[in-house]
Amino acid sequence: MANILVSACLLGVNCRYKGDGKRNEKILELGNKHTLIPVCPEQLGGLPTPREPAEQQGGRVINKAGQDVTQAYRSGAEAALYIAKLNNVKFAVLKSRSPSCGSGMIYDGSFSGKLIGGDGVCAALLKQNGIEVFTEDELDRLPLEEI
Repeated sequence: MANILVSACLLGVNCRYKGDGKRNEKILELGNKHTLIPVCPEQLGGLPTPREPAEQQGGRVINKAGQDVTQAYRSGAEAALYIAKLNNVKFAVLKSRSPSCGSGMIYDGSFSGKLIGGDGVCAALLKQNGIEVFTEDELDRLPLEEI
């Protein structure tokens, strides 16, 4: 049995920027054998729900209204890492393409829907601290048989 950090929106929590969730039944099924630990780094960083969409631009996180929200994203990432360490988390399943949780691909900062290679603020911090990060599209890659 593993403790798995999971983007709260993937568990159905209405915490996304639009105020909705992205409930994923396959992830919820992981809870039958593993402990799922929900986090929303953006809320943990103090951002409201709903909120302006944001994307990474030149090492910063800027919302669609032009406000720099980098510090909130960093604070939320630190809080998520703290929760992960408290719970001896080795794996995280995070929302793809998010400026906070995206792993491998994120939006390019133009608010046009274009994707580029990169990691969200939280995903990057978790990886830097030895936590393997997967998106909801990579559940088949979770190395749970090792546990």
